[in-house]
Amino acid sequence: MTTSVKLTTSVSARLLLHPVHLLSLGFGSGLAPKAPGTFGTLAAVPLVLLLQHLSAVNYFVLALVAAIVGVWLCRATALRLGVHDHPAIVWDEIAGYLLAMSFLPVTWFNLIAAFALFRFFDIVKPGPLGWCDRNLHGGLGIMADDVLAGLASAAVLHLGHTLANTLL
Repeated sequence: MTTSVKLTTSVSARLLLHPVHLLSLGFGSGLAPKAPGTFGTLAAVPLVLLLQHLSAVNYFVLALVAAIVGVWLCRATALRLGVHDHPAIVWDEIAGYLLAMSFLPVTWFNLIAAFALFRFFDIVKPGPLGWCDRNLHGGLGIMADDVLAGLASAAVLHLGHTLANTLL
């Protein structure tokens, strides 16, 4: 369960000066007053565009590293804020979206479909995503449901591409 604690402008500014919190807060996107998870996911889109020239394997490894490092980043910021999974912590959305775009060509269709699917899975939290959200704690608890949401989004997109290529 997420508890919301309003961050003052001075606290937000100080947090963004620290590299760990800058990343955890999605370069400031998590400080959006409404829908910080959506803004955090939007912050990942330029990263995907920046990384699109990597090989598919290198991109996936980098996305996995982002998820693994995210356990530590998100834990550190949650401890600093005194709130587990504060809404402003959005590195989990960034890493999840990076995973959602794994092994896919960077097209507008894929960017938008991965965004929509990822947000759907992250908000609805079906099956194991909900279990992770309710039962895991610390940095792993913050990251796990979003990592699974990213992988589920990628799986749906890959299945859709395979079906489309088979039927066409």
